Amino acid sequence: MTVKVSVLGAGPLTTVQDRGRRGFAHLGVPRSGALDVEAALYANRLVGNPSDAAVLETTLGGVTFRVSGHTTVAVTGAPASVTVDGRPRAFAEPMAVGPGQTVVVGPAVSGLRSYVAFSGGVDAPRVLGSRSTDTLSGIGPPRLETGTELLLGDPTGDPHGVDVPVVLRYSDSVRLRVVPGPRVDWFAEDVLGRMTEATYTVSSHSNRVGVRLEGPSLPRRRSEELPSEGLVLGAIQVPSSGQPLVFLNDHPTTGGYPVVGVVAPEDIAACAQLRPGTAVRLVV
Repeated sequence: MTVKVSVLGAGPLTTVQDRGRRGFAHLGVPRSGALDVEAALYANRLVGNPSDAAVLETTLGGVTFRVSGHTTVAVTGAPASVTVDGRPRAFAEPMAVGPGQTVVVGPAVSGLRSYVAFSGGVDAPRVLGSRSTDTLSGIGPPRLETGTELLLGDPTGDPHGVDVPVVLRYSDSVRLRVVPGPRVDWFAEDVLGRMTEATYTVSSHSNRVGVRLEGPSLPRRRSEELPSEGLVLGAIQVPSSGQPLVFLNDHPTTGGYPVVGVVAPEDIAACAQLRPGTAVRLVV
């Protein structure tokens, strides 16, 4: 029998995400997908899912839901309290949940985004090969709201417990490795040095499109308009305000502001867990 998940409290932003949709940038479609890929993969492994199964991605405030049948649930990523019918359960470990039981994933204790996997995965319709919610274009399942109902797929594997659960604690200060971007020549000669010496703060206006940073502005030496050109994941675009913006999975595929640098692929997962107020150093 198909198991249904009824959302009782959606939190500030909870979406369905998988590995994303790639190869459609020429159509103006971002990749989307789980921002913290490793956390999503870990959650799927715990419940016995393949790596591309769809999970829930919460943002800071958690999520509350009730299941209609037997399933296995695991929560990873940003650590948070987890209860089943009011009883505490372990974070980052598979847990059996039965018909009518209510699961509450609390607010993130550190970091920003938690991932909730169900055995069988969330069975949302695929759009361009992915079940991911794209918050920029609106492609894929809509963001969860109270009253949303989701169907789960049939389990394909057995849950996998671990001897030592991986529960990360995220720092209030983060270093992101950066390589010079294609438009460094549009900025003052010492722009990379200024950027490396500065400390930025994550803005509350950040989202799945990008992390907005607040701090010393990066001055330009060229003032003319730049024709729109392609953007990549991790690109650090600098608008007229001089405040850098690090693009994440739902970023537009083209942009008209110069890109001063690109965050190393290995540090993108760290960007996913940057909560407002976190201090950020950009290291070239």
